[in-house]
Amino acid sequence: MAYWLIKSEPFKYSWEQFEKDKTATWDGVRNYGARNNLQAMKKGDQLFR
Repeated sequence: MAYWLIKSEPFKYSWEQFEKDKTATWDGVRNYGARNNLQAMKKGDQLFR
């Protein structure tokens, strides 16, 4: 199990909206390191916000 720090701009997509939606697609990630980390996430991993 891995632990991930998750953040986004609140005015674009808030954590509260994510909790309502239960799922989201994060597209448009230009940073290769960030993209690779998003791809490495697995179901059951823990998130910090």
